[in-house]
Amino acid sequence: MTEKKWAFEDFAEGATIDLGTKHVTAQEIIEFASEFDAQPMHLDEEAGKASILGGLAASGWHTCCMFMRLMCDGFLLDSTSQGSPGIDYVRWKRPVLAGDTLRGTSTVTGTRASSSRPNLGFVTVKHELTNQRGEVVLELQNTGMFLKRATGAAA
Repeated sequence: MTEKKWAFEDFAEGATIDLGTKHVTAQEIIEFASEFDAQPMHLDEEAGKASILGGLAASGWHTCCMFMRLMCDGFLLDSTSQGSPGIDYVRWKRPVLAGDTLRGTSTVTGTRASSSRPNLGFVTVKHELTNQRGEVVLELQNTGMFLKRATGAAA
């Protein structure tokens, strides 16, 4: 039997997993943007204030990466995860500004056993990141593939 905490059988429809928090700094926003999304509102406080974002704002892709880290630490690294066939949708609902503290949650919306691989199941999850004011800044949904505990397969 696997030693991982999370296997396919452990994801119950309707269950919510708390992913913890992440404080966002100006330095990390600028570092990420410098390498991956060098738009002015992600590189300079004044340019951010002059934009519709209202301040130095994390790139949406940076926000997705911060979410991914929270999800890895929250449950993926202690699971039988075999990856994901893709993302159903991603919505950037509000800007993530320097100084924000984000909280992540993942809610299981469905599970199904694989018809072609008896040791595998699919878990569909809706994820949210909220800021310190409780406002949703990121919403996404995807399906992950997880080994079943009963097979004894380890991740």
